[in-house]
Amino acid sequence: MKQNSVLATIYENICRDTGKQNESAKLIVVVRLLTLSMLIHALLCCVLVSITGHIGALVFSVASPVLFLAIFVLSYQWSTFASYCILNICILFWSCMNVYCFGWNIGIQHFLVVLLVFVFFCKYKHEAVKILYAAALFVLRLFLYYYCRSHEPIIPLADNLANALQMVNTFFIFLALGLVAYLFSSTTQEMEGKLIEYNRKLMKQANTDTLTGLYNRRRTMEYLENLLKAAETQISICLCDIDHFKRVNDTYGHDVGDVVLKTIAETFRKRLPPDTFISRWGGEEFLLIFPRLNGDEASTALETLRQKIRELTFDGGTENFTISLTYGLVEYDYHSDITTLLKEADEKLYVGKEGGRDRIIF
Repeated sequence: MKQNSVLATIYENICRDTGKQNESAKLIVVVRLLTLSMLIHALLCCVLVSITGHIGALVFSVASPVLFLAIFVLSYQWSTFASYCILNICILFWSCMNVYCFGWNIGIQHFLVVLLVFVFFCKYKHEAVKILYAAALFVLRLFLYYYCRSHEPIIPLADNLANALQMVNTFFIFLALGLVAYLFSSTTQEMEGKLIEYNRKLMKQANTDTLTGLYNRRRTMEYLENLLKAAETQISICLCDIDHFKRVNDTYGHDVGDVVLKTIAETFRKRLPPDTFISRWGGEEFLLIFPRLNGDEASTALETLRQKIRELTFDGGTENFTISLTYGLVEYDYHSDITTLLKEADEKLYVGKEGGRDRIIF
């Protein structure tokens, strides 16, 4: 628990804002974490370099962690942009001096790639500055490479020590790259996830009826159009209507009428085949689309549904009541258009209403 408290305190201090206005809180956290990783790296290199016994190398190695420690401490006093710029300059200078002192083989020059990733992640816009900075890093890396080909390092290292530094440098380069990429990309991915979820909700709102949660007329027309275009199996379409629904609203109130609509929608979901497309066509009308069912099969499914709905009982406050639906069912003939099919279903629904309601006309 105590350890967790210490870690929490350290994390809170690293995340502490500079107090300046209009500055990125994420950037200063990345600057501090990257500075800390450079500090740890410099301390480890200091231990390894001390093995050489070279005074100049030891002085340079000791100066490196002091430099990064100072940057970390001063990041709480400077602005975020100043801390970012100073860290970039120090890593550039530190990398060049390491190459100059110890040569190309220790791999320190790859920290220039860290700076490249850092600058492209940290700033919004400023594309021209990013491109110029990337070009400058590219030119600097080429210069260091050709310089090392024609000049011996100031402080030659034994092969085993150079290899050790190469491994340490590689580890911290990957650590720094992962740190920068993770911290910045996590925000991007989070925002992208929120945007996807927001778009999903917008699509749902645009395609569904608010009260019942069923698909609305707009989404139904899209679905039906695509279904008929690719029709390879039989399709049946049913337009159904709640009998005497106006009487329910007038007698028991619109709140009770809403309960009826929602209950019927839920009954549709439970009692119809799983792949049935169920939509609220408008008011008390519903459109049911049965892919892969012919008229007889759809009629059988509707008869089961009709009986279940007749068994429903609703509380009207002063009394309980039941409701029924009338159904107009058509089977797709592979050449009629949507308008013709819907008109035919509507005509059969009308016949059912005129014939006494609570029946399926096919």
